[in-house]
Amino acid sequence: MLALLALASACSTSQTVVVEAPASELTAVPFFPQNRYQCGPAALATVLVERGVDITPEVLVPEVYLPERRGSLQLELIASTRRHGRLPYPLAQDLAMLLEEVAAGSPVLVLQNLGVAWLPRWHYAVVIGYDPAAESVLLRSGRQARRQESLSRFDRAWSLADRWALRILRPGEVPATGDPAVYLRAIMDSRELLSESDLHQALAAGVEHWPEAANLSFAAANHARDMGQVDRALNFYEHALSADAEHPGALNNLADLLLSIGEVERARKLIDQALSLVPEGSRLRTVIEETSREISEQE
Repeated sequence: MLALLALASACSTSQTVVVEAPASELTAVPFFPQNRYQCGPAALATVLVERGVDITPEVLVPEVYLPERRGSLQLELIASTRRHGRLPYPLAQDLAMLLEEVAAGSPVLVLQNLGVAWLPRWHYAVVIGYDPAAESVLLRSGRQARRQESLSRFDRAWSLADRWALRILRPGEVPATGDPAVYLRAIMDSRELLSESDLHQALAAGVEHWPEAANLSFAAANHARDMGQVDRALNFYEHALSADAEHPGALNNLADLLLSIGEVERARKLIDQALSLVPEGSRLRTVIEETSREISEQE
């Protein structure tokens, strides 16, 4: 028993964690005290309500709570977020970036392991602030509306849960510390549950925030074309090519769109450029060659 206690004590020892982040506290974030084993619904309701969703933990219980596990899995929380019209955005596994999101005005849903690696005790909480003077993080956690936890203790519990953290975005919002590829993937994974206007708003916000990200402009152009918005699609394709002049997908799709409105000569120039970039035998090459044939039929 003494040896076991010594091991547990050694595992709980925390190292000093130094993070440069401004002081912050989001006092308007709602609080839902959790019922036993139901920190998942309570924490998710906290961030959803803060992002404008009219919901309670009780409504979320059947969506995310798994009685046989006495808890909720991250996949259920992500799926529920999408069902309620919000974008779940996974944050990088970086404490400074997490606190930067909070300083920018957004609470962050986190998973903690309050036990040890070999005997986990999983817990969801919401980070609402940071006090650099006290080297502590502020949380909505369990039945505590304002839990102050040392930075090192928080970081240890978070690291034992693989540093999982989730930002909840309204369509049209972008994360303060985001990555355009991760943001686009978050949109594409949620697109079947978003309205057309929300999908457009999310893509357009990404293009504005990351003008150098050609794939975001390409996705926005494809969506605009699917919606029959030719002028908007043309602008987004051209924006994609201004970010990456050798984007074969944008070259092909813009050529195809120009062909549909009778601009055959310009379409030919673009498709020839695309053909020069893509190797023989690839799937994309087959698509580009088909567009080239269609252009030839109208030349």
